[in-house]
Amino acid sequence: MSWFGQSLQCIRYYLLSGVLLSYCTGPLPAGAQALGAADSAKMTAPPGPFIFGLYAQGGIIINHTAPVSHLVASHPTGFELNVQRQTTGAAPWHGWYKYPKVGLALVYYDYRNPLLGQSYAASVYLSKPIVRTARHDLSFRLGTGLAYFPNHYDLYTNRKNTFVSSALNATLQMRLEYDVALTDHLGLLLALALNHYSNGGTAKPNFGINLPTLQVGVNYHQWRLGPASGAPEPAPTDIGHNFLNISTSLGYKQRSGGDPTHYLVNSATVAVGRRLNRKSNLLVGVEGFYDRSLLAVLRDTARSQEHLPDVKKASAFVGHELLFGRLALVTHLGLYFYNPYQSNPIYYERIGLKYQATNLLFGAIDLKVHRATADVIEFKVGVKL
Repeated sequence: MSWFGQSLQCIRYYLLSGVLLSYCTGPLPAGAQALGAADSAKMTAPPGPFIFGLYAQGGIIINHTAPVSHLVASHPTGFELNVQRQTTGAAPWHGWYKYPKVGLALVYYDYRNPLLGQSYAASVYLSKPIVRTARHDLSFRLGTGLAYFPNHYDLYTNRKNTFVSSALNATLQMRLEYDVALTDHLGLLLALALNHYSNGGTAKPNFGINLPTLQVGVNYHQWRLGPASGAPEPAPTDIGHNFLNISTSLGYKQRSGGDPTHYLVNSATVAVGRRLNRKSNLLVGVEGFYDRSLLAVLRDTARSQEHLPDVKKASAFVGHELLFGRLALVTHLGLYFYNPYQSNPIYYERIGLKYQATNLLFGAIDLKVHRATADVIEFKVGVKL
């Protein structure tokens, strides 16, 4: 696959993540009303106030593996611009999560290292309150988006940059934030964050940057909301119901930095699920994988081309879906029971976003990893029965 094709894949992945997260905060279109009254929009809720933020930030780079040790001496600095909107109950899940804020952030870092250069990122996020009063707001923020690195790995011009091997990468953010009111509209923001940048294994090497940071800045509030109160929203009608998911996925990956070829990766999944409560689905299932990059590695390294082991794999997994209306944050833990070519650990993890477009059809974008090392980005479509 060409660089343009790889970049287009990354753009579709991260922009779709942002669109889905933003879209789920608004009312449902007419064609999606069949998802149930408890998961449909409440048209009576007033629009929430906007919050505008400007923060300075500085951090360190975690030395998480030996091949990146030569890159961790610097202390990156940067700034962030963001806009948030306070949810007020336009959808039932707003109340289930204590009326979180939904935001868009633009983030710049200078890594103080010519091999790494700078990064420019845009991300969408959800900020869930932990403690909220009229003057104080302690919250936890989780976000994802797209980051651009001009100084990425190049075999001929920048081969020492083992952190980042493509211009376009994911950005994942976790942050503990504290906002204290200085005036009716201005707030002082203090935060502790962990930022991760990676391309999900679409190009190699891809060790990824883990960046703990401190932030300090100001927020401008149109108006502040006090602690939320009121009757809880009705429970969804499908709590306690079982369902069946059948899906298939497509992904691409490189096997090494010296091989520019991108190899196709397919999977097929069958899972049984149950909605436990307002926020959670529990799943168990089986799936099969066919990773063509493993076949290329095997053919290059085997002493004989006869009787090569099968590179296909099969597994069983347990999973959880954290529900935000039609959008879900997906986490899986799988164990291979058919693995003739043992190219990886016996287990894997998966994290992703799933969007239930209709009662029947859903789409998902997942990152499959082995021991916290990215394996492949999966573009998934399926049916829920």
